[in-house]
Amino acid sequence: MDRSGLISRRIAVLVVAVFVVAALFVGRLFWIQIVDGPRLAAESESRQTIQQTVLGIRGTVVDADGTVLAESVERYDITASPKFAAEFTRDGAKITVEQALSEIAAVAGGDPVAMLTAIRADPESDFTYLVKDVKVDVLRAVQELKIPWAYHDLRPSRTYPQGAVAGNLVGFMGTDGPLTGIEYYLNDCLEATNGSATYERGADGIRIPGSTVTHSEAVDGGKVQLTIDSDLQWFSQQTLATEAGKLGAEWATAMVVRISDGHILAAADWPTVDPNNVDGSTPENMGARLFTSPYEPGSIIKPLVVASMIEQGLISPYTEIVAPSRYTVAGGAKIKDSFEHPPLNLTTNGVIVQSSNTGLSTLAEGMTKKQRYEMLTSWGMGSPTAVNFLGEDPGYVTNPDEVDDVTQFTQLFGQGMTVTSAQTAQIYQALGNDGVLVPLTLVTKCTAPDGTSMHEASTETRRVVSDDAAVQTIAMMENAAVFGSAANAVRVPGYRVAVKTGTAEVAKNGRYTDDRIISVAGLAPAENPQYAVVVTIGMPKFRKSSYYAGPAFAAIMGQVLKYNRIPPSSGETTVYPIYWGKDVN
Repeated sequence: MDRSGLISRRIAVLVVAVFVVAALFVGRLFWIQIVDGPRLAAESESRQTIQQTVLGIRGTVVDADGTVLAESVERYDITASPKFAAEFTRDGAKITVEQALSEIAAVAGGDPVAMLTAIRADPESDFTYLVKDVKVDVLRAVQELKIPWAYHDLRPSRTYPQGAVAGNLVGFMGTDGPLTGIEYYLNDCLEATNGSATYERGADGIRIPGSTVTHSEAVDGGKVQLTIDSDLQWFSQQTLATEAGKLGAEWATAMVVRISDGHILAAADWPTVDPNNVDGSTPENMGARLFTSPYEPGSIIKPLVVASMIEQGLISPYTEIVAPSRYTVAGGAKIKDSFEHPPLNLTTNGVIVQSSNTGLSTLAEGMTKKQRYEMLTSWGMGSPTAVNFLGEDPGYVTNPDEVDDVTQFTQLFGQGMTVTSAQTAQIYQALGNDGVLVPLTLVTKCTAPDGTSMHEASTETRRVVSDDAAVQTIAMMENAAVFGSAANAVRVPGYRVAVKTGTAEVAKNGRYTDDRIISVAGLAPAENPQYAVVVTIGMPKFRKSSYYAGPAFAAIMGQVLKYNRIPPSSGETTVYPIYWGKDVN
């Protein structure tokens, strides 16, 4: 064969070989893209593109001065991808899965056996928890182990830096969201919105740096600012624990209100809840009793009745009546006082100082049922306060079409009707503010991350009685603080105070029992009221007179005045006569 024929044959063989190789490549490409393409694409996607939730941070709750009462802190869950969990090399040494899990347990806690069980439960899974809720320093320690198939997820956790201080107001979170308090009823402000992102992961399961793509941004929650002063709140809670504890009481409340703007500076419950340790409290002590638990208040509402009758021109502090030992209503039922006495010649001031039920009934006997009802409801009784706290109770006043002949009178001295501690504080705010009711405020506002505000407090005022009626009533309350039976208990050194005490019988199964709710409500300084304080102690076992609620009132009011640097009182108490005629001493 000549040389040219040999070359031609070699070229032909080469061409055939090229065509064969090309055919093989085309066939393989067809197989990969068409036949096996969907499976490979799915496998590639599962190996490389990872969907990730970007968590928003829940908002904070702060007091009037910015002290944090509730916040979210960064915690992390240590996770793993079981399908990538395998032996790996670190610094030239082979590390088994068991060794790696033991190392994680050593720095982060947890049970390495349980971790291994979780990984082996579903070997093809891409996710399982190893250790939950660890702090950032623990996370860093885990990261230093350089375990390629161990990851982490941010888990914001809720914490309450002040513990039980204002725990009754702030509330707490559960595993599925907020459960009570501010956390629940202002959740629309505090709640964060999560975002989403994806990142790429190599075939070895390791995240590829710089591959994260954000699809939607996370939005953090807003900041709720309360009117509460956490220092006064702490003092009030401690005072209740001490004084109510001495009496063997079942519960107690105290509210401090700044008269000028209706801001609640303290709203204390005892017992209360520490949101960091919810299991340490019983269910009945996890809320805000001041707003949610109505009770028959007793004589602490007498001043509002007197102020309203002065406003209507029916009486004055000097009005003279005879307070019988028993006041007989239509049908023969009788009203009596807490102390036995013959008929007493009392003035209106004497009715307040002696806290006479029969005397108040005598003063009000010319009024109609409708007038008595409108008088009570004009102060906010029967309606929730402007705070509108979670589960707030409106209290109860029987309407004039349904009230019986006895209750129409007993409601005037706080029996047969109910209020909350918050409603009582609202009444005393209005009295101290020259008869002008300023809505109670617990939440100043909620500020979103973009600076917009929501839940701004109402500032719409309403006059209940004239300033003259309010001033005269406060003067009679100051007479009660000076000459009344609880004078020694309610005294605040250096300051003139105006108070009214109350001892209410507790009804069970339609009958009044020996149980009592005792209270003191008051204003100070009496010559120019700045603060209202209401203390209520429920079901004391010992010393069931309202006198024994006086020490808690005096301690809290004294602290409020000193804390806010209110100058000592000046001027003299306006002294009205208590008795007239033969009873004048």
